[in-house]
Amino acid sequence: MTEQTKPGKAPSGQEVYVNQTSDIQTRPLFTKTTKSIIWGMQQRAVQGMLDFDYVCSRKEPSVVAMIYPFTGDHKQKFYWGHKEILIPVYKNMADCMKKHSSADVLVSFASLRSAYESTVETMNYPQIRTIAIIAEGIPENLTRQLIKMADEKGVSIIGPATVGGVKPGCFKIGNTGGMLDNILSSKLYRPGSVAYVSRSGGMSNELNNIIALNTNGVYEGVAIGGDRYPGTTFMDHIMRYQTEPDVKMIVLLGEVGGVEEYSLISAIEKGEVNKPVVAWCIGTCAKMFTSEVQFGHAGACANAEAETAEAKNKALKAVGVNVPHSFDELGTVIRDVYKQLVADNIIIPQPEVTPPTVPMDFTWARELGLIRKPASFMTSICDERGQELLYAGIPITDIFKEDMGIGGVLSLLWFQRRLPKYATKFIEMCLMVTADHGPAVSGAHNTIVCARAGKDLVSCLASGLLTIGDRFGGALDAAAKQFSDAYNSQMIPMEFVNTMRKQGKLIMGIGHRVKSINNPDMRVVILKDYAKKNFPSSPLLDYAIEVEKITTSKKPNLILNVDGFIGVAFVDLLNNCGCFTREEAQEFVEVGALNGLFVLGRSMGFIGHFLDQKRLKQGLYRHPWDDISYVMPETMGLMGTDTDNI
Repeated sequence: MTEQTKPGKAPSGQEVYVNQTSDIQTRPLFTKTTKSIIWGMQQRAVQGMLDFDYVCSRKEPSVVAMIYPFTGDHKQKFYWGHKEILIPVYKNMADCMKKHSSADVLVSFASLRSAYESTVETMNYPQIRTIAIIAEGIPENLTRQLIKMADEKGVSIIGPATVGGVKPGCFKIGNTGGMLDNILSSKLYRPGSVAYVSRSGGMSNELNNIIALNTNGVYEGVAIGGDRYPGTTFMDHIMRYQTEPDVKMIVLLGEVGGVEEYSLISAIEKGEVNKPVVAWCIGTCAKMFTSEVQFGHAGACANAEAETAEAKNKALKAVGVNVPHSFDELGTVIRDVYKQLVADNIIIPQPEVTPPTVPMDFTWARELGLIRKPASFMTSICDERGQELLYAGIPITDIFKEDMGIGGVLSLLWFQRRLPKYATKFIEMCLMVTADHGPAVSGAHNTIVCARAGKDLVSCLASGLLTIGDRFGGALDAAAKQFSDAYNSQMIPMEFVNTMRKQGKLIMGIGHRVKSINNPDMRVVILKDYAKKNFPSSPLLDYAIEVEKITTSKKPNLILNVDGFIGVAFVDLLNNCGCFTREEAQEFVEVGALNGLFVLGRSMGFIGHFLDQKRLKQGLYRHPWDDISYVMPETMGLMGTDTDNI
């Protein structure tokens, strides 16, 4: 109900409202260029909207972004016809609105618990002119507050408790219209001459079929929702249809309960609505019950005689509305009115246009013996096709302006989202301490030998990296998994240590050849101090420290080493930085993201050894460690007699 209203009376004496012309009632809700934002992770609904756009021959998708506060920023893959496209998903509404300022419609799939707050937040952005609220069960007092706020801001609300609406050839809300085959059979891919408004979303889909069967099709249809206080009323939409030249007839599908239909009666009597109207109020069977009956919708209950479907149908017919004797005759009455409009040359039927063909999804195609093959692979971490390089959607110029550093760039390329400053700094610290552990470790030694053999940089680097495994570098991933599994299974530290000993397994990330509890590794000390001061919480690190107390009591060099520390600390970072769900954090551990830190850090050191050996070979200087006696015994054995050539 808009601000521009004036009171009238229903036959029962109840006050009704006749809406006056307002911006909401004159501007179109949707056009062929409408762009929308979807609140909620509703991939099937979004794909349905994109398929609708495609058969309507829209040049661009109507969905530009999604908002999902329960995960970090990322992208979701959808189909545009036969092509694959990526639609961004934002955790924060402000970021979404800023990056998609052309969007003016929000379709909210928020639950009844969050619909109010998310709608209030949406109305803080003037770019949004229409909001569709799908959720049922929102408290009536909250709905009335939303309506008041929307009136003040000039925002149209469709719903709550609605499937939405559709404007053929232009835009559809969520799942309106059903599956693609129903959209095609209802001819919703191009506009007709009949506009309708109903309460029921399910019945609106039935109206699409009835109107398509008996006329040249739907121009626009809206289901305002079954709650007692819908965001927009029948008359808000009927008055838009009245002012729209392409709408030649109007269909109203009301129901038992409420007195909104009397607003239409009053408008017809005053001449404010003069287009042909076909109307029917569902629920005439209520008179057969001896007591009040609450039908499916919250507002579908007659509290007075005037609110009964029978009384409203009778009143509508009295002012000249075309009212059938029953719902079964609704299609017949619509057809008769349409034929008369055609005979009067008010409606001139147009030749049918064949819509574009939308390929079936893979699962359907597989069942029917058809396929739609996706791309072999695609990436969303970078894109250089535009004016400048994008890292996870951020232009390279912005990355330099904000001085994001190596840690910030890695957060975009590895995790596809911006991590907090303390997190990117920790990444950089990890790269520093893993850069090189000296020429005696196997990876550096292999690189040195390969360089002395005259190999190129890439070959030497690969030689060093291929040694990374459980006993060299792989401890990051292995430690993260072992400690996480023990912690998540609520094993106390002593039980964890004893279990690993009984199984004859090493605890990854525990132990050092040189460092001990009395000769601590300063790399671990530095990183531990930083984590304790800057991380929101570090439960897994605390757990690992308790394990260390047990292992060092047995042998002083069984300390939490640098690989083990980075492994458990990074799990804490992923779990508690607020950028990932627990499932996402676990996935990064499973796919080896933590070991990526070791690989990248070691690569820097290996390249240094390559350059060092090339200069040594040229006789520029002699390295003080250029002696076979420094090499660890096990690596000497691996090289055999070739060690004479080092």
